[in-house]
Amino acid sequence: MIIMVVLREGICPGLTEDFIKTLLSEDIRTVEDFVSHNPEELAQKCSLSYKALVAVRRVLLAQYTAFPVSGADLYEELLSSTAILSTGSPSLDKLLDSGLYTGEITELTGSPGSGKTQVCFSVAVNIAHQLKQTVFYIDTKGGVCANRMLQMLQTRTSNVEEQMEALQKIKVFKAFDVFSLLECLQHLRFNGLQKASVGGGSVKALMVDSVSAVLSCMLGGKHNEGMSLLMQVAGELKMIAKDFNIAVVVTNHATQDGNGCLKAGLGMSWSHVPRTRVLLQRAENSEPSSSSLRTATLIKSSRQSCNLAEEFDLCSWAEERSSVPGKRKLESS
Repeated sequence: MIIMVVLREGICPGLTEDFIKTLLSEDIRTVEDFVSHNPEELAQKCSLSYKALVAVRRVLLAQYTAFPVSGADLYEELLSSTAILSTGSPSLDKLLDSGLYTGEITELTGSPGSGKTQVCFSVAVNIAHQLKQTVFYIDTKGGVCANRMLQMLQTRTSNVEEQMEALQKIKVFKAFDVFSLLECLQHLRFNGLQKASVGGGSVKALMVDSVSAVLSCMLGGKHNEGMSLLMQVAGELKMIAKDFNIAVVVTNHATQDGNGCLKAGLGMSWSHVPRTRVLLQRAENSEPSSSSLRTATLIKSSRQSCNLAEEFDLCSWAEERSSVPGKRKLESS
């Protein structure tokens, strides 16, 4: 594939104004037009030096032609770079085709009380304790509770040193408006993630709870810059996921469509941002004594069939352990 570039003076040595005018007489206007012509035929038609045409052609091909990569090479690169992080919940791992994939954005959406923050806590604790990896947690609602995370860790281990070590691997940042969120993401991209890697740490997950808390108030009405800010946040999250090969998890609120069914908030533009989207809801017909039961429904995925659903209990997250055969999961170091 050749990038569409208009021929102009200065983009290549030897491509002078007179040279370009001569090419225009033959309706050759772009780099693609030029390199697709036979140099010998072009030299005869335009009365140009064959040697000069070949020299310019070589430079343009080197500058504007994509380097070919085989599908096998891309697949090998994917296998070597992608890790799958267990959430700690066998049910949720099954829904996500083994867990959270690094390099991708996964979204948890749901109504208030659906368990989005509790799931984020549980996932962060599992990655920090079980997988021994660092988690960056951006709190936009003031909902981070260290005591709750400690309680979750206490169900996994009675060793106080292990509990403290895991808590130290969960780095919490506060950002209560979209500008603070953007500043935080940019700081992490330019400094935080690099420093963590240089210092011997390994950051494998970034959690933003929640993106809608700081973005929804900027959309619609008189806030004309809201869509631009939304796309800036989306761009930062995608770059962090891809450039640093980490799993990004975000939470989003849910609204009702015209039929009364729940759908993720932030509109159509945001819907293209997460690679995977899971809708959390309270389990139907659950007894008051089972108020911790939740249903997770897969509503967007590139690997699994949509509308798959799994039920899990927020209070017994760590009681079970499972792995799905055939998938490469990130093991604890």
